[in-house]
Parts: sequence; C-alpha cells; structure tokens
Amino acid sequence: MKCSDKIISWDQLPAWREKLRAEGRRLVVTNGCFDLLHRGHVTYLECARALGDALLVGVNSDASVSELKGPDRPVNNESDRAFVLAALESVDGVCVFTDKTALGLLATVKPDIYAKGGDYTIDTINQEERRLIEQQGGTVAILPGVAGKSTTSLLAKIAKL
Repeated sequence: MKCSDKIISWDQLPAWREKLRAEGRRLVVTNGCFDLLHRGHVTYLECARALGDALLVGVNSDASVSELKGPDRPVNNESDRAFVLAALESVDGVCVFTDKTALGLLATVKPDIYAKGGDYTIDTINQEERRLIEQQGGTVAILPGVAGKSTTSLLAKIAKL
C-alpha cells in the first residue's frame, strides 16, 4: 500500500473504522505532534501497534501544534508529518485533527485501546479523553519512552549547531 493511501480524511474516518470493526480487528489509536520523527517515536509506534490489529495515528494540525508547543512549531507542516508517519510499517492509518485535544477523534473512531507515551501517567493524561475511552469500553495503555529521545532534546541539539 502506498503511504499516501494510509492518510485518511476526517470524512473517510467513520467508514474506515467501520471496516475494521466488520473485520473484527482491534484498533489502537494514539495521537501527537510527531514534528521531527525520531527513534523514540518509531519505537513507541511499534509498541502501540503490537497492542492491537491496526494503528491509527491522529496528528495535531499545524494550528494546534503552535497552540500547544509555541509559535516556532511545528517545524514540519501537517501534511508532511502525516505522510512520513504513513510511511511506517507499524502505522495503518493517519488522520490530521484540528482540535487541541483528541476528544473528537476518539469519539469518532471509538478505539479499543488508546495508547499514550511514557511521558504521561494514567493520572496526567487528559482526563476527559480517559473517561471517554473508558465509557466507550476501551482501555488506556501507557507505553514507555526511549530515554534521551525527544523532539525537544533534538531541537536543542540542532539549535547548538
């Protein structure tokens, strides 16, 4: 499958999810900025994918990344970030979402498992997202990070060059 075929528009998302349900496949969803893809991201996404039968990555829009990370971010635009993520074998689908939180995405796709990175705990993730997942019958999984691998540290290293 071409990576561009893995990029799912908001309008296509319900049908994409329904197809997975009809096939009996367990959906794992994660989300984030994924601004500068690095080993930590790839390791995390592989671990998330191993939790189910398909992995959907929700990518924060450019506007929401700026709101979350500051005016100098993102480094890469949303379509480039989505395309690079879609090129990964562990990723089955990518959808850009415009909200600051993933609530709308999660309400739409109703994942079986919602994966978050090790920089979170069950108590520090967005509690509205957590409650929604649990109300929908899903579970939240916190996956360990890779020590020393983060976009923030990578940008700091680049700034020193």
